[in-house]
Amino acid sequence: MSPLTATRAERMVRAHQQWIPDLRLGLQNLLTHRLRSLLTMLGMIFGVAAVVSMLSIGAGARQKVMAFIEQMGVRNLIIEAKESTDWQAHQKIRKTSPGLTFQDYRVIRDNVSDIAASTPRKRFVPTKTIPKPQQDPPTIYGVNPTYTTIAALHLLDGRFFSEEEEDRAAPVCVLGAGAKSSLFGASNPVGQHVKLDEQWLRIIGIVGPQLSSQTDIAGVPSQDLNNIIYIPLNSALFRLENTYSDLRDEIDGVYLNLRDPDAIVRASQVVRALLDSSHHGAGDFSIIVPAELLAEQRRTERLFNAVMVAIASISLLVGGIGIMNIMLASILERTREIGLRRAVGARHTDIVRQFVVEATMISFVGGTFGIVFGFGMSRLIAWLAGWSTIVTATSILLAFLVSISVGLIFGIYPAVKAARLDPVEAIRYE
Repeated sequence: MSPLTATRAERMVRAHQQWIPDLRLGLQNLLTHRLRSLLTMLGMIFGVAAVVSMLSIGAGARQKVMAFIEQMGVRNLIIEAKESTDWQAHQKIRKTSPGLTFQDYRVIRDNVSDIAASTPRKRFVPTKTIPKPQQDPPTIYGVNPTYTTIAALHLLDGRFFSEEEEDRAAPVCVLGAGAKSSLFGASNPVGQHVKLDEQWLRIIGIVGPQLSSQTDIAGVPSQDLNNIIYIPLNSALFRLENTYSDLRDEIDGVYLNLRDPDAIVRASQVVRALLDSSHHGAGDFSIIVPAELLAEQRRTERLFNAVMVAIASISLLVGGIGIMNIMLASILERTREIGLRRAVGARHTDIVRQFVVEATMISFVGGTFGIVFGFGMSRLIAWLAGWSTIVTATSILLAFLVSISVGLIFGIYPAVKAARLDPVEAIRYE
């Protein structure tokens, strides 16, 4: 080892050794005034707990939303009909627009390139179901077999209907996980029959659970995606057509799956232009682009995190003011001690380091308890409210770093003020 390297190592050892007595003295002073130290820490504890718990609630909610949007498919394009429930409004719209039709679907297929899979959708709720559902009646989806690819359905048992069954309007169906539980409970319904209005359908498969939204998300209507019965589109049209309301469009949805995800935005613009032309600007449809919703949700997530941290940091600011207040009071109590330390050779930096260490220890211990308290709060909120909460390492690290920074910042002024005391006057202070 060279002499220069040895000198640097010795300096580093001496620098670390200087902190040990200050840490010991700081801990001793905090333990001497336990109640005052605890009350000072409360601001940091509640501030850090607020940051951790609020970010955990936000992270849980956003993760659920983003998972739901991702489930919709970043390569998918969804067209939803805006169907009216008022007869007069319906008639007014029909004077300018025929509604969403199979002709629209064919035109879209002919003009949008790079389509890997597509299907129209006919959706309705049956007025009578046998067996009788234990919960809300299931929703019927009349779709093509390609819907399994578009929606990335996972079958727990059985199979999905085939193109041949679609062509001959076969009386078959596939149950969603919620519909299966509501109609048949724990028993296996594959091979059994279910009656929808006046039609008996044979159950050939069970779809695995899917994420559902309790509220509308970015224009996507809320719906229990597990309480669905899938049937061939032609079966819906030819076997259950008499159940449709006169207010319904010919089809109420179109799903497109594109090979290139970068072509989604351009395809949505083409689809909008085609439908605006055929519907004469009636605005009786909406186009959902999950890829755009996902990007927007990520931007919202970053903004939400910044706002939540800013709001929760107010508590940390209050805690920092408390630290400064108690450190200034401590200077008055320990003026003679400071004078004695200066008289026996302590430098300005030694006095500053002593009080900065004490302030940092208060914020460090308060931050540690705050993290534990915030984690407990997030678990309690999740249990009481039934919300999804996620305590991330980022939220813990952010709250902890902010608490330490607050201790340092608000501890510097009292430390500098203590170091500037005149040793003679400090010793004579009563």
